[in-house]
Amino acid sequence: MELDGEEVDRLFHALADRTRRDILAQAMTGDHSVSALARRYPFSFAAVQKHVAVLEKAGLVTKQKHGREQRVVTNIQAIERARTLLDHFERLWVERLERFEAVLEEED
Repeated sequence: MELDGEEVDRLFHALADRTRRDILAQAMTGDHSVSALARRYPFSFAAVQKHVAVLEKAGLVTKQKHGREQRVVTNIQAIERARTLLDHFERLWVERLERFEAVLEEED
């Protein structure tokens, strides 16, 4: 699965913030309204809405309307894309270390 640069930037920008990671974790435990999420934090409802909007722009969550409430629902596929990218970076690093180890063994 190939990710374009902008998608990767949005994904990791969203995950770079502690509050957004916590909101995402809360959304993973069940769908919560934006209002319910906002009550968990010491800042305004508008600030939480902005964090949710960043997560939504990155595709990590969606908002679904239930009556008068907006429910925040996790998009597991986006989390899987982030994990896949990190796995790719790990493989590159392991391969680099293996090549380095091979060079050191040749010198001995």
